[in-house]
Amino acid sequence: QVQLVESGGGLVQPGGSLRLSCAASDRIFRIPIVGWYRQAPGKQREWVASITNGGRINYADSVKGRFTISRDNAKNTVYLQMNSLNAEDTAVYYCNAREPSLGSNYWGQGTQVTVSS
Repeated sequence: QVQLVESGGGLVQPGGSLRLSCAASDRIFRIPIVGWYRQAPGKQREWVASITNGGRINYADSVKGRFTISRDNAKNTVYLQMNSLNAEDTAVYYCNAREPSLGSNYWGQGTQVTVSS
């Protein structure tokens, strides 16, 4: 069982930046895929970015060039640096960890990001 705790959300003005953190209870380098998802009010949860334990990174087109995902194995933490935020980025952001070979899928509790002037 892997526990994930997100932090770093808040209120930011359009054009601003935030860095989200996802702290894992297990050694992060053992988790094959760690990603960020978000869910805006009235919308389905959508994938934002992911990073594998081999360092492979992928982004949704909507955030490419603005968001950066990274991992610090020593701190068991995955980060999401978000720049040039706009109102469409307003959502609850969730950290996800997957171990496909085990059929395991873990979620954090989410952190609210609100982009507003």
